Amino acid sequence: MSWPVLVFDIESIPDIEGLRALRGNPADMADADVYQQWVDERKAEGKSDFMPLHLQRILVISAVFRNAEGLRIHSFADKDGASEGKVIQTFFNTIEKHTPQLVSWNGGGFDLPVLHYRGLKHGVVADRYWDMGEDDREFKWNNYISRYHMRHLDLMDLLAMYQPKNNAPLDAMAKLCGFPGKLGMDGSQVYPQYLNGKLDDIRRYCETDVMNTYLMYCRFQKMRGGLLDKEYEQEIGMVKETLANLAPDEPHWDEYLKAWG
Repeated sequence: MSWPVLVFDIESIPDIEGLRALRGNPADMADADVYQQWVDERKAEGKSDFMPLHLQRILVISAVFRNAEGLRIHSFADKDGASEGKVIQTFFNTIEKHTPQLVSWNGGGFDLPVLHYRGLKHGVVADRYWDMGEDDREFKWNNYISRYHMRHLDLMDLLAMYQPKNNAPLDAMAKLCGFPGKLGMDGSQVYPQYLNGKLDDIRRYCETDVMNTYLMYCRFQKMRGGLLDKEYEQEIGMVKETLANLAPDEPHWDEYLKAWG
């Protein structure tokens, strides 16, 4: 198991302004009406009301960053409703600075395509991330973009042997492995919580989800021989110690540790 590692997860909400622009809805039409009209039309057509990826406005990116110096948990959030581009740029700046191994659960199927579309919209620069060997020959054989490379490890995709019919949910696998799984909400509740002004609750939910992903990554490294049994136990111990230190200021980590038992 080599450092640095950046485990990430995003939470997003419908891009109502984008939806309004693409549909030609009048500027004075209420956001709730714009969204509900689209939902009603989709249902009438027998289609899913899951918002297309290019219309998923990124609200929070949470990350677990592990390097030789230790483990850090951090979130980038669009707190004012106008800094989505800055949030995305900060995420890609971290990749530019550290060239970490990216780790996700379904990142190839959701998180990264959303980051691509929204980053394109906001004029984000991410040259290291997009390098496929043009600037660094090493990236020709191991880059962030190719599905079968390990510079971005989509754990769900790999464990399913790249067969979508085999995909397993993070919450279920985390709990089967003895980890807490999801706490407080699930993805379907993010937009209603946002409308109720619960951005901090969404950020906390995203952080616990990314921690579940990191723990699953450690478990995977143990399975593939990247961590010996003793090293794995030490890593788990360090995670618990880190969360215990954060718990006085961030109560969701106290809840997480109690759920861990």
